[in-house]
Amino acid sequence: MKPKWGRGTSRRKKTVFMIKSFLLERKSWIAMFLFQQAVLLFAAYIDPSIPFLSVLYFIYLSLLLFLVFLLFRYRKETAFYKSLTEWDANLDISYLKKPDSPFESIIEESIEGQTEQLRKSSLHLQAASEHEKDELMSWIHEVKTPLTAMNLMIERLDEQPLKAPLQYEWLRIHHLLDQQLHQKRLTFIENDLSFQHVQLRPLVFNEIKNLQSWCIQKGIGFDIQLEAQDVLSDGKWLSFIIRQLLSNAVKYSEADDITVKSYEHNGRVHVDIEDRGIGIKPKDLPRIFEKGFTSTRMSRDHASTGMGLYLAQKAAVPLLIRISVRSEPKRGTVFTLVFPKQNDAVSTFSV
Repeated sequence: MKPKWGRGTSRRKKTVFMIKSFLLERKSWIAMFLFQQAVLLFAAYIDPSIPFLSVLYFIYLSLLLFLVFLLFRYRKETAFYKSLTEWDANLDISYLKKPDSPFESIIEESIEGQTEQLRKSSLHLQAASEHEKDELMSWIHEVKTPLTAMNLMIERLDEQPLKAPLQYEWLRIHHLLDQQLHQKRLTFIENDLSFQHVQLRPLVFNEIKNLQSWCIQKGIGFDIQLEAQDVLSDGKWLSFIIRQLLSNAVKYSEADDITVKSYEHNGRVHVDIEDRGIGIKPKDLPRIFEKGFTSTRMSRDHASTGMGLYLAQKAAVPLLIRISVRSEPKRGTVFTLVFPKQNDAVSTFSV
């Protein structure tokens, strides 16, 4: 079995392992050789006609030659297996040493066959995944058309008791599709970024407007305090991140205000999104950005997918945005976006 060497594994440990493995592999041959020498020594001991010292000298020379032979065979026979232990198993076998024996050739042929099969399977799965992703994104874009028409129909309704729940359910569908679309785009986000100076006020107000029907239904208002007006970022991905944080704040709030404020501290723009909702349990805080984690704070919250904060965190990394959170149960939660310094952002994004 191939050992799992860590990056910090020393060369000495690897050498000791190979020597031990080589000796264990040849233990029957070594035992046979030592048994033969013992038989010769025993025969010389019980037979007076055989000079004991001459046999002892012969055995001494045989042992020396055998040790030299073992050393030679060790260097020759372990070279191929050393290359195997250092191989990263990345379907590229060009780094493996050429085999020097029939058994090594059998191993190499087996590895070549398996890696070629895995390579073909990997290419097939990659092509299928790309095709599925393209189809899903195309489907999402097509679904947006009837969703827009449905929203216009809902807006024309006069019956408020019916209109409010329909708007809420429409918003849920819209957000789920939006999450799916951005989840697929995350795999090639570096090719999708366009950095420019983004005005926070219109961006935040636009996201609040999209949540308006939900907020009215729950009796939620907003307190906007935007001292810092401008950040260097990608507008559509920054909108997506703020959308997830605002949705999360609205979801766990009831009949209260959500505060959105921006300010500059130590040359960095900070954006706080603070709610006064149910808060987050201390044991849940380290896991809220994990994929699929829905927390233990509301056992009846079966509609949550656990993807919003995960996707927000994933999108923030290439934007050099750090997301932090502090919360107290039943007191509320504050999510903070910390943007990079302007000089750092310019030098990084211009590369």
